[in-house]
Amino acid sequence: MRIGIIGAGQLGQMLGFAARAHGHTCYFLGPSDKPPAAKVGPVVQASFDDRVALAVLAEKCDVITYEFENVPVDALADIADLVPIYPPLAALRQAQDRLTEKQLFETLDIPLPEYRTIDSAANLEDAAAAIGLPLVIKTRRLGYDGKGQFVLRKREDIGAAWQELGANALLAEQWVNFDYEVSAIGVRSGIGDIATYCLTQNEHAGGILSVSRAPVDDAVLTEQADRHVRELLEHLDYVGVLALELFVVGDRLLANEFAPRVHNSGHWTIEGAETSQFSNHVLAIVGEHPGPTGNRGHAGMINLIGEIPDAARQFAEGSLHDYGKTPRPGRKLGHITVVADSATDRDRLIGEITKSVTKSTGQHGTGT
Repeated sequence: MRIGIIGAGQLGQMLGFAARAHGHTCYFLGPSDKPPAAKVGPVVQASFDDRVALAVLAEKCDVITYEFENVPVDALADIADLVPIYPPLAALRQAQDRLTEKQLFETLDIPLPEYRTIDSAANLEDAAAAIGLPLVIKTRRLGYDGKGQFVLRKREDIGAAWQELGANALLAEQWVNFDYEVSAIGVRSGIGDIATYCLTQNEHAGGILSVSRAPVDDAVLTEQADRHVRELLEHLDYVGVLALELFVVGDRLLANEFAPRVHNSGHWTIEGAETSQFSNHVLAIVGEHPGPTGNRGHAGMINLIGEIPDAARQFAEGSLHDYGKTPRPGRKLGHITVVADSATDRDRLIGEITKSVTKSTGQHGTGT
């Protein structure tokens, strides 16, 4: 089958590798002249809202998917009658606006932090009084990896927060003193088959995912997360992989956001699961049943941000994935995955690798 992928970055590259392993051909669309996905298939070099380029991609392909959620929905709607697009555009539309995303969580009774919509500095004053400080001020659209956010810690900073972000539609969210962050990843086929992966614990540095560990050994949290993911997949009549990010607060989970795509926190599945998230996304969008999602051991993933130091290429254990991107500060250039027989051995490997690569790249360790 011919698969069109909107976006030609590292997620597109990994989807392309998975598709090729299943005997499919991929075509990509993206603005870069040397994107990572060019290693896997032809790239139509154009902006994501280029109607002509999208029409060309639709003509070449039997199905279209995307690697990130900031694809213009209206542009994709223009070709929806020409070729199937998965995940469905309704899911993409809801994920692009934090307000509709939170309203979706409320509809499905998925717990989430308290929030308010913000249209003025006065709204910020009201939110601070109603919810309390600190507050996390976020743009409703286009925020990722910590961008488009302001932590409001004192009322005197309301003016600064409004000056920095006030040109955008905003939300104010309750600050959550969480124990740690997790993600739950699931996949649904076109005929409604659902498979879910184990719960993954995530650690961030500077707003960017730094380290993931799987599985989370907590049956109560795993059951909650699995239920929420299944509710989302069913409600959205979803096809493909979906990732739900959550805060752990004691024995409860609070939803943060969902991504209608394969997810950075699921990279460990390439080596650490029976079927990777990328393979399962491909299987779902071409009309096949999901593959088994069981663990092959205790897995971990370390992001390589800013540069890939020589040390990252010298470990006897672990699998290096180099995306082939030009180094620059804050850019995800690759990752290393490890799989071990025990959580202790996995964490030892993560510690050894992290110590070496963060010393070289200037990353800030594995803390949140």
